[in-house]
Amino acid sequence: MDVGCKALSTRRSTAGHFLESLNFTYMTGLIKLALAFTFLTTTQNYKVQTPTFPSAVERQFTRIESDILSSAEAMPADKFDFTPEKLDIKEGNFKGVRTFGGQILHLATDNILIWSAVTGDNVRPDIEDVNGPKTIKTKTEVIKYLKDSFALGRKAMSTLTDKNVLELIEFRGRSLTRLDLVFYALTHANEHYGQMALYLRMNGIVPPPTINNN
Repeated sequence: MDVGCKALSTRRSTAGHFLESLNFTYMTGLIKLALAFTFLTTTQNYKVQTPTFPSAVERQFTRIESDILSSAEAMPADKFDFTPEKLDIKEGNFKGVRTFGGQILHLATDNILIWSAVTGDNVRPDIEDVNGPKTIKTKTEVIKYLKDSFALGRKAMSTLTDKNVLELIEFRGRSLTRLDLVFYALTHANEHYGQMALYLRMNGIVPPPTINNN
């Protein structure tokens, strides 16, 4: 091949590489543009939801409601009158503690008293003290009373906003914020769930929330 042909071949090769490079750059640009467009349209269609106080509280409420209801259902009806006193544990002192059913009645009653203060609902007239109505005795009746108390709690959750959680309301002779009552209700419920779980284990029953967590 003479010098002229070699030069022409070199120019053609250089031009080919240039076109290939240009084509790659063009395609890369198109891909980047497509990705940018996809990102923009996605962020427009799916706006980030800012967490709110009510939504955070409701998550906690839902969890403890599930834990307590499943634990209440797990105890056989003939064990609702159980207390650790019946086990005659050496050096134990369980005299006068609430029965399993009594724990639930007390918890549900405090739920009603706390959440009705938030919602403004009237308290049922047969509630004479924190131990609940004396007419409620069977497992079926106790669990219905418990479910009703959580339904009132969920109603109270729906009234909460980021603005009104610090409003003062009257409760047991004191002026407390809605936030105080929410924390009190959730903390109190968790305390009694712990006692219910212990009562279940004393009867050879694994608390359902523990099984689910494993």
